[in-house]
Amino acid sequence: MRWFAVFFLMLLMSCSTDTLTASGRGQFYRVKKEDTLFSISKRSRTPLRSIIDRNHLRAPYKIKVGQLLFIPAAPVHVVRKGDTLYSVSRKHGVDMNTLANLNQIEQPYTLSLGQRLFLPGAVGIGEEEVKEVKKTTRSSSELQPEKKPQKRVSQKSPIALPKTPSRSGRFMWPVKGKVISNFGSSGGGRHNDGINIKASKGTIVKATENGVVAYAGNEIKGFGNLLLIKHSDGWVSAYAHTDKITVKRGQTVKKGQEIARVGSTGNVKDAQLHFELRKGTKAVNPKEYLKD
Repeated sequence: MRWFAVFFLMLLMSCSTDTLTASGRGQFYRVKKEDTLFSISKRSRTPLRSIIDRNHLRAPYKIKVGQLLFIPAAPVHVVRKGDTLYSVSRKHGVDMNTLANLNQIEQPYTLSLGQRLFLPGAVGIGEEEVKEVKKTTRSSSELQPEKKPQKRVSQKSPIALPKTPSRSGRFMWPVKGKVISNFGSSGGGRHNDGINIKASKGTIVKATENGVVAYAGNEIKGFGNLLLIKHSDGWVSAYAHTDKITVKRGQTVKKGQEIARVGSTGNVKDAQLHFELRKGTKAVNPKEYLKD
């Protein structure tokens, strides 16, 4: 399985904003109090249908404060010689007026070579769906803060991470057990960006190296309880499917320190730990860097 979401989340480690940009593919966005799908779509210039489909949302398309949405990168058309706004709209099967409004182009709709036009997508959202989405603008109770939001908000709000401590040497195994899924192709066009280690539920998961907790949560579908630790020299480790996370975001941890317990959360049935190592944004085979 390809764990693209881990790559996106890793960008949390070097920024303190609500939006995480992932080159070419899109970005994660954390829903704020006044947000609606309609306002997010308009601000990001991304089709409502794209946001709805990529986040598996269903009518009435309600969103919650603090919810993490993946905003796919808007499709773009680069203007070439002979292009007109009309010809571009016909080529991509979109309404010309919509295309003009999206790109803030006014009559006489003059284009320039190399200009990047954001496309609303060949498949738009229906009128009834737009009405349903707009209903959530102010009236939805799910868009209001919870009765006691203080603890939850402070935990998820962006914070400045402390300085990353130096590494002590080679990475250590986060948990001992049988590797039941190796790094690389796993058949059917799928790819595992890490390894899966079988262990009993509740087994202590240890930090593979000195570092700082960059993310601790369960907002990404399929990962269950996910933990990301930033290490020096551009290294990052990821721990997924945990039963319980015992550290907090922003906390400095030492090599061998307990950080979680093995579980079966997310899209797995049996207790195991999915573990990844990345150098920058590139996933590497953990087995080549782990010390026995």
